[in-house]
Amino acid sequence: MTRVIKRKKQNTPKPPPLPDHVQAIYQKAANGHLLEQVLWGKILLNSVFVPPDPAQAYIWFSIAAQTDYGPAHNMLGRCHHFGWGTDKDLSKAAHHYAAAAAVGDEWGRYNLAILHMRGLGMPRDLPTAFRLFQTGAHHGHAKSMNIMARFYEEGWVVKKDQASAFDWYRRSAESGDYRGCHNHATILVEQGQLEQALHWWQKALPDATSDILLAMNRTLASYDHPLARSVLKATQERLQTLLHKAEQTSEHSDFGLSA
Repeated sequence: MTRVIKRKKQNTPKPPPLPDHVQAIYQKAANGHLLEQVLWGKILLNSVFVPPDPAQAYIWFSIAAQTDYGPAHNMLGRCHHFGWGTDKDLSKAAHHYAAAAAVGDEWGRYNLAILHMRGLGMPRDLPTAFRLFQTGAHHGHAKSMNIMARFYEEGWVVKKDQASAFDWYRRSAESGDYRGCHNHATILVEQGQLEQALHWWQKALPDATSDILLAMNRTLASYDHPLARSVLKATQERLQTLLHKAEQTSEHSDFGLSA
């Protein structure tokens, strides 16, 4: 492990001056700390602190993965999933996600479940996807809770169970997933609980992606309520910010770093 890190340091250009907290991550990564190796790789993928270097990010993830560190395997999976610094290869992505899941990394488990659910790089397999989401949900993974709720709501490979769906959407929202917040709010407003729904839409706002913001905008526009108008305005402002940013930059998806 030490020899690999030495080679890495010799082949890597010296980074530009960094803020102290970022420099500390780099130093720990160079000294063999697994978490910081993954964090430094993530910085190299997309950061204001250094020029993007996906190929070097992939090397750092590979170093950390040599000890079967779950978050490193998950990030290698992401790299192969989207072609960040390496070839886009969904079968390799699945391999690394499975390796991450095998050592208990919930993001790896979730990303593997997504491949099974959508049939990406493998035949579509909803029963396996459900089992993976179910495990993640029971381990407290908020995004897994949200998708498991969808399985219950739609009756995908399980019997339709609206009560379970509503419960898992609530748990996902309470655990901080913006999609869970939106889905929970949608159910609450359908039940006539507008003010409670607005609370959860406000919770969704800081992290919501454009698809969720558009859905919120459509729903909120139909309510003549002071707080609804306020949340609608904030939703529209954030949506405009995201759309403008998308025009200016190429953004990476949520990295799924479970640390």
